[in-house]
Amino acid sequence: MEANLVLDLDRYLAEHRYKYLALYHALRTAILNGGLPGGARLPSTRRLAEQYGLSRGSASQVYDMLAADGYVRGETGRGTFVSERLSRAGAAAEAPVPDLPLSAWARRLPAGLPATDEPEPAPFISFRSAGMPMEVFPYAEWRSALSHASGRAGGALGLTAPPQGDEGLRRAIAAHLRLTRGIRSDAEDIIIFSGSMQALVLLTQLLLDEGGRAVVEDPGFHGIRRAVTAAGGIPLPGRVDRSGLVPEDWDARLLFVTPSRQYPTGAVLPLDRRRRLLEWAAARRAVIIEDDYDSEFRWSGRPVEPLKALDRGERVVYVGSFSNTMFAGLRIGYAVLPPSLTGPAIRAKALYEPLPAGLLEQRALARFMALGHYARHIRRMSRLFGERGRLLRELLAGLPAGLFEPLPGDAGLHIYARWLRSEEAFGRFKRAALLRGADFRDAARYRMEAAEPAACFAFSHLDGSGLREGVRRLAEAWADVQNET
Repeated sequence: MEANLVLDLDRYLAEHRYKYLALYHALRTAILNGGLPGGARLPSTRRLAEQYGLSRGSASQVYDMLAADGYVRGETGRGTFVSERLSRAGAAAEAPVPDLPLSAWARRLPAGLPATDEPEPAPFISFRSAGMPMEVFPYAEWRSALSHASGRAGGALGLTAPPQGDEGLRRAIAAHLRLTRGIRSDAEDIIIFSGSMQALVLLTQLLLDEGGRAVVEDPGFHGIRRAVTAAGGIPLPGRVDRSGLVPEDWDARLLFVTPSRQYPTGAVLPLDRRRRLLEWAAARRAVIIEDDYDSEFRWSGRPVEPLKALDRGERVVYVGSFSNTMFAGLRIGYAVLPPSLTGPAIRAKALYEPLPAGLLEQRALARFMALGHYARHIRRMSRLFGERGRLLRELLAGLPAGLFEPLPGDAGLHIYARWLRSEEAFGRFKRAALLRGADFRDAARYRMEAAEPAACFAFSHLDGSGLREGVRRLAEAWADVQNET
C-alpha cells in the first residue's frame, strides 16, 4: 500500500535552493522520525511529481538520492519502499546528544557548509558556476603528465616534498607569473596550498589578531568574510563602484582585494587606485592580500598589471589557483609571499600539512606547464570563453528593455548584471525562472550591506545552444511575471 504523503515542503524550500533538494530532505526527515514507517510504499515518480510540482526526472532523482543513502529501496515492477532498517534506527539516530565544549575559534565558524553550486537534473539550465567543460579539456596531455609524475613502474609515488610544496611546480609557477603577470619571484617565495581558500584562511590566521580589522570588498567573495570572522577578526566593508574598490584611509592592518577582475562585478581596478592602495599599506604598515581568482581567461585588452608587480615595499601577498583554469577537482592553489612572511607561512603550513597533499598532481602539473600544455590550454579556452561570453552579452541585451544592465568586462567566466526593476519584481522573476527551468546566482550573497539587486551569469559550461535556450527561458519567465499582474 502506498504511503499517504503529507510533507511540510515550504519549511524545506526556505532552507534549500532547489525544490528537488527540499523534497529529498522532507522525505528523509519523515523517514527518520517515523512519519514514513519501514516497508511503506512510496508514491510513483509520476504521482510524486504531480503532487509537488516537479518534473518526473526530478522526482526520480529524489528517489535515487534516497536510495543511494540507504533510506529507500526499489523493487523492479513493484515500486519504491522505505528501508525498514533505517526507519527503526531513526529515532535513536535523531536523539539529542550532549553538547561538547568548543573553543572560541570553533564557535566562530559559520553554521552549515559553504554554499555550493549544485547541478540540476536535466533539462534544467543553470547559469551558476560549473567550471571547466571537460569535453574540451586536454585530457590526453594531462594523463601523460600524471603517468610521468608517478615514475617508471610507480617508482616516484613514494617521494615526498617540503611543506611548501613540490619545488618543480613552484619553479613552473614562478616562470609563468614572470611571463604573464610581470611578477618577479623565485620558487622560494611561493607556497603551494590545497586550493586558494586554504591559503586565504591560513594567511588570515597569520596576519589578523582577535578583534583586528580587515577590509573586504563589498560586494566580494563571501569565503573571505568567513575566514576573517573565524579568525576572530572584524570585516570592514570596502565600497566597490564600477571601477572596483574605492581606496580610503581604513583603520585596518589587512586588506583583501581582487584588482585584476573584481569579484563579482568584473571591474578592473585603475592604476591610480592600485597605487593608492599601496600607499595606504605603507602608511598603515598593513598587508594586502591580492586574490587573482580567474583573470587568466582574458579575451580582449591587455593583461592588467597586478598589485604584486607594482609592490616595492613587500606588502602584497599574491594568491592564485588552478581550480578554474584546469578543473575543480584539482585542489591546487598558491601564494607568492614577501620575504618576511615566507618563514611564518611555511611553519603554519607544516602544522596543518607536514607533508603536502596531492603531490602526484603537483608534479603532474609542473610537467604539464613545463611542456607548454598549460599555456596552450589557456589560449584555447580564452578563445572559446570569449566567444561564449560575447554571445551571452548579446543574448542578455535581447531581453526586454529595462531588465538587466550587464557591466562591461573582457575576462573571467561570468557576467555581472544590475537588475533595473524593483526588488520585489526581482524576487518574482527568480521564482518564475526556476519554474521555467533556468537559474542564476543572486549577487546578494556577496554583499555585507543592502544594495540594488543584481545577478551573476556564468557561461563557461554552456555552448551556444545552451546559452540561447537558457536566455529564452529567462524571457519566458519575465512574460510569466507580467501575466501575474
